[in-house]
Formats: sequence, C-alpha cells, structure tokens
Amino acid sequence: MHFDAQPILTGRLVHLRPLLTSDYDALYKVASDQKIWEQHPIKDRHKASVFGAFFQESLKSGGALVAIDRVAECIIGSSRFHRYSSGESEIEIGWTFLAQSHWGGTYNREMKRLMLEHAFKYVENVLFVVGVQNQRSQRAVEKIGAVHIGNRPDDGGNDSKVYRVTVAEFGNLQISKL
Repeated sequence: MHFDAQPILTGRLVHLRPLLTSDYDALYKVASDQKIWEQHPIKDRHKASVFGAFFQESLKSGGALVAIDRVAECIIGSSRFHRYSSGESEIEIGWTFLAQSHWGGTYNREMKRLMLEHAFKYVENVLFVVGVQNQRSQRAVEKIGAVHIGNRPDDGGNDSKVYRVTVAEFGNLQISKL
C-alpha cells in the first residue's frame, strides 16, 4: 500500500494540510521567532535565508504539512512525514515547530495524534528523531508516549535521540483518546 505523505487531517483545534509555496510568508512569520530554534541544531533558522532553504527542502520532501489553528484560521507551524519504509513498516514524524502562542502541549498533542492515526493505517512503527540538545522537543515526544530507543545521527549528521511509538502501544496511550 502506498503511504499518503501529505494527507488532509482535521482535529478540534488543528487542521493539517500539504505545505504550499504560497504558505511561505505566513510560516516564516512563525519561524522568525528565535526562541523556537534555540535548542535546535540549526539555531539560525529564524533568519530569512536559512528558513528559505528549509522551506524549499520541506516542499521538495513531499511530506510536509502546515498546521492551521482552526479557531484563529492562521498558520501556526509545520510538521513532516519522512523516510517511509514498507519493509521496516515505519515512518518518521519530525521537523515540527509551532508558534510560541501554541506551546504547552495541546496543539502539538493533537497534531501528533492526527499524524500517528494516519501513519498507523500504513505502518507499525513511528519514529521521532530529536537533537540531543533539544530538551523541549524530547519532553514533547515523551509526553505523547514515545519511548527513547537509542541514538543516531540525523540527516544533517547531528547526534540525535530516536523515539518510537508502535501501533500496539498507541491504543493504550492517553494521546489516542484525545
């Protein structure tokens, strides 16, 4: 079965849809906040030139989704599906960032729940690859029930922690009941 890496997913708070070229200005408005990137391996992603390259990479990935606040009807961040492997029955979810106004878990949990529910139609394992310095993102994936299973370099060669949620575990997680 072919994995749909850019679905349209809608929850109570968040609407996720494929990233479009026309989303650049609204998404950069979110990403230009230095605090978002302070624990990230690429700390200067708030700069227009660095974010521009990231945005183009996101478009080319074929798995990037933009997050829209359903009440305010504005772009609040982005996430991505990456490295689908039917043989390993796994996919990564990552590159997630949200506007500070939407930090605190509620929006991230709903985004991840929607993405996990979608992924588990196709795979048995979802991985999250998080920079070793990124305590904020580590806590976020731990809060949704992901388990640290080891370390490995990310696509940029940065040392990262790998977390996993399995389809068997998902049904027992609090996030699946939101």
